Amino acid sequence: MTEEAQVQFFGIAASPKELELIEGIIKDCWGLSRSELACTVCELLGWRRPNGRLKQVECRMFLERLEEKGMLRLPPPRGPRKKNRVRPATLLKEEDLPPQPVEGTVTALGPVNLEIVKTQEDRRLWRGWVDQYHYLGYKVPFGAHLCYFVGLEKAGRVGCIQVSSPAWRMKVRDAWIGWDDKQRLRGLQHIVQNSRFLILPHVRVPNLASTALAALARRIVDDWHAHYGIRPLLLETFVDVARFKGTIYKAANWIPLGLTTGRGRMDREWKRVGEAPKDVYVFPLCRKAREKLKSL
Repeated sequence: MTEEAQVQFFGIAASPKELELIEGIIKDCWGLSRSELACTVCELLGWRRPNGRLKQVECRMFLERLEEKGMLRLPPPRGPRKKNRVRPATLLKEEDLPPQPVEGTVTALGPVNLEIVKTQEDRRLWRGWVDQYHYLGYKVPFGAHLCYFVGLEKAGRVGCIQVSSPAWRMKVRDAWIGWDDKQRLRGLQHIVQNSRFLILPHVRVPNLASTALAALARRIVDDWHAHYGIRPLLLETFVDVARFKGTIYKAANWIPLGLTTGRGRMDREWKRVGEAPKDVYVFPLCRKAREKLKSL
């Protein structure tokens, strides 16, 4: 690698000395898998989350990006390719959905509760529902994330929510906050994205979706802090304007900011990747959220 190489690890500039160290680790540990190499790099360079966990997923993506640029060579990936794995929807069982529709009011069937997905069986069910009934399907989430079941006390589980790491760069959000690039690098980890929201198709309960979003806003700060050691200040989400009008987010008092530019979620080079523009909504999780994000 040359010292002129300009690369970043998710916003943090990797120095020529660190790049040289990474290259040396790969050569010395060639027998390790790519995930094991990523863990080793994180250990030696101190790439950790505030709760101490290694940024292994992001680091592996970083290493593979360097390989794509021709800046290093990685061992070949091990195991089957993702495209050969069983899709979550195929794992659904006949009893995973009740035979009768759920109808009524939130008052009659509630209260609404959110349940963090923890067990292997619950993960199978959550992924299967999202893959089969959400228009985007199920994808392995990038970076930090939490998954919830939406439940009604008298009807059981009726939906799914996922929150995950925020978009790296988003013009309308960044303008609304009013931060520069350095402030964004410091404050980005205090934003959490609502990346999946699903009410099952057999559920017909007015105001359920907006009530579930309100429950998420009440819980996410403590839940995210318990898992990742950070107290988020802002929720964000995207709404596909070709399909939806953002009604549930408006009903839950989220703030519409305008359209994305159509660039991909992980675009670092400001290149379009064929993604349609979406409406951006945010929800402050405390008073003066914008000021706090800028001052971190």
